[in-house]
Amino acid sequence: MITPAEFQQASASRHAICGLLGLVALLLINACRQTLFRSKTEPPSVFHWIPYVGSAVSYGMDPVAFFHKYRAKYGDVFTFTLFGRKMTCYLGVEGNDFILNGKHQDVNAEEIYGPLTIPVFGSDVVYDCPNSKLMEQKRFVKFGLTQTALEAHVPLIENEVLDYVKLTSEWKGASGVVDITRAMSEITLFTAARSLQGKEVRQKLTADFAKLYHDLDLGFSPINFLFPGLPLPRNRRRDAAHVKMRAVYLDIIEERRENNLESDAEHDMIWNLMHCSYKNGEPVPDKEIAHMMITLLMGGQHSSSSAGSWILLRLAAHPNIAEELFQEQVQSLGPDGNAGHLPPLQYSDLDKLPLLNNVVKETLRLHGSIHSILRKVKNPLPIAGTPYVVGAGKVLLSSPMVTSTSEEYFRDARSWNPHRWDEPRHNAVEEAAGEAVVDYGYGATTSGARSPYLPFGAGRHRCIGEKFAYLNLGVIVGTLVRNFKFSTMDGKEGVVPPTDHTSMFARPPQPSSIRWARREYN
Repeated sequence: MITPAEFQQASASRHAICGLLGLVALLLINACRQTLFRSKTEPPSVFHWIPYVGSAVSYGMDPVAFFHKYRAKYGDVFTFTLFGRKMTCYLGVEGNDFILNGKHQDVNAEEIYGPLTIPVFGSDVVYDCPNSKLMEQKRFVKFGLTQTALEAHVPLIENEVLDYVKLTSEWKGASGVVDITRAMSEITLFTAARSLQGKEVRQKLTADFAKLYHDLDLGFSPINFLFPGLPLPRNRRRDAAHVKMRAVYLDIIEERRENNLESDAEHDMIWNLMHCSYKNGEPVPDKEIAHMMITLLMGGQHSSSSAGSWILLRLAAHPNIAEELFQEQVQSLGPDGNAGHLPPLQYSDLDKLPLLNNVVKETLRLHGSIHSILRKVKNPLPIAGTPYVVGAGKVLLSSPMVTSTSEEYFRDARSWNPHRWDEPRHNAVEEAAGEAVVDYGYGATTSGARSPYLPFGAGRHRCIGEKFAYLNLGVIVGTLVRNFKFSTMDGKEGVVPPTDHTSMFARPPQPSSIRWARREYN
């Protein structure tokens, strides 16, 4: 006679066996569907065992390595599954051009990025408005990026860096250790706020404002990209921070109007937007000015902070290059080559420092913060030279990081070598030779997606802050190098930490510390 306990144990065993058989059947059905039922017009697919999850783990661990691996297997065009979404990659310069210069009616960025960015940036700007309006907003913002404005930004940026190292405890004394990721996050936030947004905004970057920025920044988490709108505590903090940060900008605007304050002498972006109108004659509403200011502060800070951190990590691992940078300033800018009397940096000085420019370029080539650029397909798109058609509703993905780390265009592509840009062959990849000059609504620019080096994207969504980013990073690094020497924590040269891919942006691990020693002059 079977006891109740034995019956329960046998029943549990049967359920376990049935569950296991069901799982095996599900996996086999998933495998058959991938291998037996693909249309000839569909690109090859990266095989995955687990339905829905797909290639999320291998892609998430190292997206660029993932792309290189399956490009070698399938070619430039293939599809992978990411949490139920079919992502069709089109890699290489042709893929970059196909996606980044795709017609707006065919490929759409708003539907991809809007759910992630609108709660952070705010309504009626960027991806929460018609593309034609976004192009007008980019035209307004270009006010702070003219050559005259950039010239005025240089001393402001240099002074921010000098004040930061003077007032921060990690930089006290003759030598020490600094978490360069935290330091660069703060420095780039301060320099962008002071130069682009004005004295009042910079003065408000206290601990309370920094907390708001941090809470708002949490909105850029991968979970929000995949599942927007989840009622998470971090999303509630994000929303509260947005309201408070918008209020800060609205107070500044109201105070300026009440007191008739004019600050155009500093090429202040807020002042400019207060005097701008759309083509239909409508002045830019105060709420939209505040949201554009939040966008400027948030949008560029991630890439600049990451790039600045990577530059200093690379210089710590390559002290010979850091010393070359210092000597370049001494020889080019110092009176009679005197290291002890380097004058304050000026805009015109940057053209005299080619190695400094090349260090920035090489770091952006190897450590781009955006590894995947996505567009939603609105109309079926045939891919020239292939039998493939990407259907409406699918997601297209390009990755300029693939071409920028490809041996096809860069010898020893995975190594960090700023001197590669001394060669005309490498330097020429910046140019988009033969590409049309286009005005998408914010001024003339090259359509330029056929270059293997696209750290700021291309086409209508090309980052308009490109010149400011180069200038900001150049002045920050130039100022630090003339004041400090850098080395790794363990004294080993040539080695930097692996890239952290756990956030929406590729970045160094946090924290990442380096050693510094103050330069001594005779």
